[in-house]
Amino acid sequence: MEINQREKDDLVVLDIEGEIDLYNAPEIKDIINQLIEEQKYNVIINLEQVSYIDSSGIGALISSLSNLKKYQGGLKIINVYASVRKVFELTKLTSFFEIYDSEDAAIASFNK
Repeated sequence: MEINQREKDDLVVLDIEGEIDLYNAPEIKDIINQLIEEQKYNVIINLEQVSYIDSSGIGALISSLSNLKKYQGGLKIINVYASVRKVFELTKLTSFFEIYDSEDAAIASFNK
C-alpha cells in the first residue's frame, strides 16, 4: 500500500494505492492522527487505486472518522469501485461514511 498526501484549500486528500489489510491499515490511522496533531481535521480518502480492503482497513477508516469528529472535522471517501464498494455495501457502511464519486463533490460537501 502506498499513500500520497496532498492539500487542497484547507483539506487533506490521501490517495491510497494497493491493498488495505491487517498489515498496513494502522498506517492510515497513524497518518490521520498526525494530521490531527497538525490541526488538519478535514480529510478526503481517495480509494480509486485500492483493489482490496479487509475488516481491519474498514476499522481504521471508522476509527479515523470518529477521531476527526472529536475536533468537528470530517472524513469523506471518494472513488469506491468494484470489490471495495461491495465490502462497504455488505457491511452497511455506505450509510455510515459519506461516499462521493468525485473529489469536487466531496470538497463541496465540506463547504456546506
